[in-house]
Amino acid sequence: MARKDFKKFNTGFTCVSCKTENPPALRSERNHCRKCLRSLHVDDETPGDRASECFGVMEPIGLEYSGAKGYVILHRCEKCAKTHRNRAAEDDERLDRLS
Repeated sequence: MARKDFKKFNTGFTCVSCKTENPPALRSERNHCRKCLRSLHVDDETPGDRASECFGVMEPIGLEYSGAKGYVILHRCEKCAKTHRNRAAEDDERLDRLS
């Protein structure tokens, strides 16, 4: 069941770390770079809330498998150390380096 407080954002962006152009995701929401897998710490408590004031770079530190979601990337903020889990996208290029 989907969370009622989850806010969806699926827009393209240029990665602040590796400068790769990232198009919107095909089947979910784009929230990390498809090349380097980094993200920005923009959400606070609820996915999509854009309430964080940190804006640090979220480094990919692990990979988990969930039967319902498939692969999930564990990110840790390089600035404040907060962790988030984000579903891997179908066009992510470097998941093998996390396993």
